[in-house]
Amino acid sequence: MVLMLALAHAKINLSLEVLGRRPDGYHEVVTVLHTIGLADRLTFDPSDSLVLHCDAPGLSNEQNLVWQAALLLLRETTASSKGVSITLEKRVPEAAGLGGGSTDAAATLMVLNKMWGLKLSAAAQRKLAAKLGSDVPFFIKGGCAIGTGRGEVVTSVPHAPPWWAVVLRPNVSLPDKTARLYGMLTDADFTDGSATRALASRLRRGIATIADVAAARNAFERVASRAFPGLTKGRRALLKAGAPFARLTGTGPALFTLVERREEGDAILGQLKAGGYEAHVARLLGPGEDDSGAGGSRS
Repeated sequence: MVLMLALAHAKINLSLEVLGRRPDGYHEVVTVLHTIGLADRLTFDPSDSLVLHCDAPGLSNEQNLVWQAALLLLRETTASSKGVSITLEKRVPEAAGLGGGSTDAAATLMVLNKMWGLKLSAAAQRKLAAKLGSDVPFFIKGGCAIGTGRGEVVTSVPHAPPWWAVVLRPNVSLPDKTARLYGMLTDADFTDGSATRALASRLRRGIATIADVAAARNAFERVASRAFPGLTKGRRALLKAGAPFARLTGTGPALFTLVERREEGDAILGQLKAGGYEAHVARLLGPGEDDSGAGGSRS
């Protein structure tokens, strides 16, 4: 075996609707997800045992989805006697609605599938990924996709034009964030998914615009504003910096906007950084793309 490297890209939700609560306790969603150039970096070294190192405090443990993904392969495939030492360099903000843990898990599944010679198909990898979290199957391919069910049923759609995302991560957090925000939803937050499907249709036809994304929705906007003190202030800062809109991604608290040119994104980023905000600008990526030589993320 040889050392292997992977970039695990973040995602934004261009639209996210919740249709209602299911009999199994989960919620039915319809969402359009898109990978962006902001990415964690993972290094995989041969080892006799399973080891995880992370440069972010508190993440070098067995609760990390990277560890869980490796353990899942050890338990459910022919890799039961394998080992690996994984180093995770975090760049995607944690617990922010950007899929940081999910993308790391997917990257781990894909790399170890190759490293350990498991020869699992993409479909088999997605099936395993769904056991780790609703967003993880999306990251097996990345690019742009519509997610249904709990979000784990993923259908690729053509990726967006070469737009740039500016992401603002307010300095707020909430324990058990996703479960708590889903629990705060009421019937007033549920919709029929038609707005998200319309956006997906425009992407398929190659006619989607930034205005279409601005007109889309996120079902968690109302409850997130209540759950995260300072979110409204962050939204105002993003708009004041010149953003055409400010939308929550996932269950938040990260906010994003889209612009057509890198220079526009850098101008917004500069104002946000001057105001003391954690912010990033990153290109929207198609399947298999990375940000090497293309301008990627800038903190």
